[in-house]
Formats: sequence, structure tokens, C-alpha cells
Amino acid sequence: MSDVITLADYLARWVDRSPDREPVAKTVDAIAGATIEIDALIRKGPLAGAIGATTGKQSGVDQQKKIDVLANDLILDGLRTCPVSCFASEEMDNPLRIHADGKLAVAVDPIDGSSNVEANITLGTIFSVLPALASGGDGSSFMQPGRNQLAAGFAVYGPYTSLVVSVGAGTQIFTLDPATRTFIRSFYSVAVPALTTEFAINSSNYRHWEDCVRIYVDDLLRGRDGPRGKDFNMRWTATPVSDIYRILIRGGIFLYPADLRDGYTSGRLRLLYEANPLAFIIEQAGGGASTGRHRILDVEPRTLHQHTPIVAGSKAEVDYVVRLHHEPHGPGERSPLFGRRGLFRT
Repeated sequence: MSDVITLADYLARWVDRSPDREPVAKTVDAIAGATIEIDALIRKGPLAGAIGATTGKQSGVDQQKKIDVLANDLILDGLRTCPVSCFASEEMDNPLRIHADGKLAVAVDPIDGSSNVEANITLGTIFSVLPALASGGDGSSFMQPGRNQLAAGFAVYGPYTSLVVSVGAGTQIFTLDPATRTFIRSFYSVAVPALTTEFAINSSNYRHWEDCVRIYVDDLLRGRDGPRGKDFNMRWTATPVSDIYRILIRGGIFLYPADLRDGYTSGRLRLLYEANPLAFIIEQAGGGASTGRHRILDVEPRTLHQHTPIVAGSKAEVDYVVRLHHEPHGPGERSPLFGRRGLFRT
């Protein structure tokens, strides 16, 4: 087909408009190549051995799995011939220097949702590409706000494998052709639908949320009988890339707020490896991404493995949640008679 555009074609055309983009293009292409290898490994399932076995190491609040380590190594190997100065991963305590004269810094979550691997549920890979700073060998290159990202993306290993990529020129979606082992563009300059009737949140944590989050979800669950005046459906996969991919295709909102549990008071997702690249992708598609109080891409990282709350998706819905975070709430908030959106208020 004459209109078939591969990822390599897309990146080459992007570089043609400005040759200094070559380092970014080469790096994105190398990460894409690694995701093809990861996809092949995942699709073997139990035939690949005990890839769901734990290594005994803690990765955030989750146990690190063998598949996390294997995927991390595949990505790192792919980057060794790229102009990358330093590499950071959710699976590594400290950043790794690759090339002292490299122009880029790459942060990855090798396997998003690895706790689901043995249940045969969708997994993913997330990456972020930043400009390397002159003194970045010690990891300082990663202490930049997400708005400085030169590229970001994620792979979704589902019924078919997709690669979502942005080099700052909109969000593109490529689908892996298993016969040729190439990514072919399937969605051009994706635009997140502005309005939605779907939301993704782990409702089992309801009792731990801030009031503003509970109020928001309560209103959604009241559907057409509540202040929103329409019914909403809840979707939750426990793999953020899967939920974000769905939002890119048909709209929606994804929330993983901070809550009162130990280890979750600053949120669940990692800022560098998950929230920043996902926010970059969503914003490049016309959506919104916030901590609930601040734009994700404006957050100044303080540590390599910093956590953050995240609210991302259809912009109007994200803005609505942000307003709830900034408005004062009283103990009678949910009262049907005296609540802020009760019988006598709108």
C-alpha cells in the first residue's frame, strides 16, 4: 500500500525538516526495536520460563519480576549504540552512564503492569527522552520538568502491539506487523475526545482518598440522576498504559490520586518513568494531565524515583477535577440538602 508509513519513515521525515533531530530519532527507533523483542518474549508466556517470578527486590511498592529485569536489559542493550549520556529505570536504584558525550537522557519503565504478567493481562513499556545536561552523569539530567522532554512514548502489549509516540509534533500510534516486525502508523495525530462518559480509577481505595476525589467519583456514580446529568462507566486495568491508550482512542479520564495509605501519600506513579511521558503524550493529543493541583509537566523533580498523583485524559474532565481540588470542602459536602451541589446549590 502506497500510504503505509512505518515508524522509520515517520522519523526520517521528521529529521528531514531539521537534521539536528537525528539523535532523538535514532534513540526512539532503538527503543521501538527493544519493544519488539519484549513483545516476542511476552507472547511466549509460560513457554519463556518463569518470567513472572519475583527477584526478591522491591520496585516501588511492588515486587520486581524477572520480566522487569529482562525488559530493562533489552532496552539498555538497544540504547548502547545511541547518543545517550545516561539511562534511568524504575528497575535501577541509580542512573547508568552510557556515553560521556551523549546528547540525551533516557528514563524508562521497562514493564508497566508486571504484576499482571501471570494473569495474561495487558502490559506495557514507557519511555521518556530528555536533553542531557553538561553535568548530567550523576543523574542531574533527569531533574528537569517534563515539559523539557524531546520525545516520549509507550508500548501496549495487548491483543495486538501498539507503540504510541510523540516527538513534540502531535501524538502518533503505530501498530506492530508481526510478519515484518515493523511498526506501521495506524492513527495519525491523535486527538483525545474533549468529552467523556468513561473514567478509570481503583475504587477499592475509596476510603483512603481526599474528599475532593470521593466527591468527584460519587457524582459520576450518580449518573444522570446526579449533578453531571449523564451516566458514566468505570474502566480499570491496573496497567496505566492500557487505560491511557483507551483514552487516546475514545476519550475518558484516568485517576491515580494520592491517598492516606503508607507509601501512597505522594501518589503511586513515578514522575520520571510514568507520569511525565504519559502527560506529554496526552497533552500532545490535546488532553490534560495534572497532579490534581498542578500541571504534571511543570513539576520540578527532586529525586530519581519521585512519586506523583496523576489525573489525565479529556481536558474538560481533567479541568473539572482540578477545580474540585482547589475549592474548599466542608463536612456537609455530600449532604443532599446542604451539599455544595445539593438541592439548593448548583
